[in-house]
Amino acid sequence: MKRNFMKLLFVSVFTGLLGICFGQDSAKVLFIGNSYTYYNDLPQMVTDLANSLGDFVYHDDQVQGGATFQTHVNNASTYTKINSDQWDYVVLQAQSQEPSFPDAQVDANTLAPARILVDSIYDNYLCSEALFFMTWGRENGDPQWQPISTYDGMQSRLRTGYMRIADSVQGSVAPVGIAWKRIRDNFPGIQLYVADGSHPSLEGSYLAACTFYASIFRKSPVGSTFISTLDPTVALELQTAAEFVVLDSLDQWNLRPTSEHTQAMFSYVQNGNSILFTNESTKADQYSWDFGNGQFSSDENPTMTYNSAGVYTVSLISESPCDSDTFNLNITINSVGLEDLNFSVKLLTKGNGNYEIQSPVSILSVNVYGADGRHVTTSENGHINLAPFEHGLYVMNVLTSSGMKQIKVVY
Repeated sequence: MKRNFMKLLFVSVFTGLLGICFGQDSAKVLFIGNSYTYYNDLPQMVTDLANSLGDFVYHDDQVQGGATFQTHVNNASTYTKINSDQWDYVVLQAQSQEPSFPDAQVDANTLAPARILVDSIYDNYLCSEALFFMTWGRENGDPQWQPISTYDGMQSRLRTGYMRIADSVQGSVAPVGIAWKRIRDNFPGIQLYVADGSHPSLEGSYLAACTFYASIFRKSPVGSTFISTLDPTVALELQTAAEFVVLDSLDQWNLRPTSEHTQAMFSYVQNGNSILFTNESTKADQYSWDFGNGQFSSDENPTMTYNSAGVYTVSLISESPCDSDTFNLNITINSVGLEDLNFSVKLLTKGNGNYEIQSPVSILSVNVYGADGRHVTTSENGHINLAPFEHGLYVMNVLTSSGMKQIKVVY
């Protein structure tokens, strides 16, 4: 135990000194997975790749052949590893098939234990990032279920499964499987599998390492001098594929800048002049509300009753030990003491970023806000076009003749 402590102390001091002297980036990464992770020693490969590019990775791993998330939930050693350090990233890799199974099965057998693991990660260190290792479809698919009986079908289901799990637990994704598909589609001569058509060849593991480097550091792996025993031309193609897939779509994989760890967000239900706020912030443990009327609160989910009609800008500052974030939203109080009628609004998707809002009462206006509280656009007829804007979360405040309703949509 003393020897391990001294080793960790040395690594921490060494990492800090390097960062001061050479301006390099560093990361502590724990890999939790199975054979897809330990084949070709992927964690060490990520470390060697980072070192060659002037960055530093301290890593540890908890791997077991064939392990599912439930396997790790039941293993005391997993929690020992999670609690052994303040990890910047904890990589979570499911068993190779389980995220591709039917949604109900994924919810029960994969998402549920993933939540337990992520809760443990955040309880240990709120500033950790749960980074899901999106794996690849088997070379010829999996014959046990028709939707995954081909490579493309299995890859599509894996992508959907991992993204759904990550979104559910406030995690991010290292899109190894998408980089894998890019190589298969464009460079079929590069063999990413070993003979079993499932596990990674050296090329496959190197592609995964490049994807992890880009996902962790938000930097390109192109130009790394660490290529193991690969042909330099092949290594460059793998580096380039990882660069394109990750850095071209950071938001898609929930890979926010490291300075934006904490995200402030809230929704609300309006009943006349009384507002019930629901805090939807991620990775925060302190909250400061400004209701725009001179009233403030530090409650997580406060209620505010306004005494006069008007438009109020409500501000929420969400904080954690890592950083803080602010979300602003305008709320309209039409009259004081008037209860909203019991009505609903529906959001219909028309495709290509076009939406239509339907309501049994008259729609007076629709104001659309981005996730940062910035006003995006206004509609007076219930037709919204988000095509000119970036993909992301949008909040629609629908003002009707009977009161205000709010709709959230991810475009």
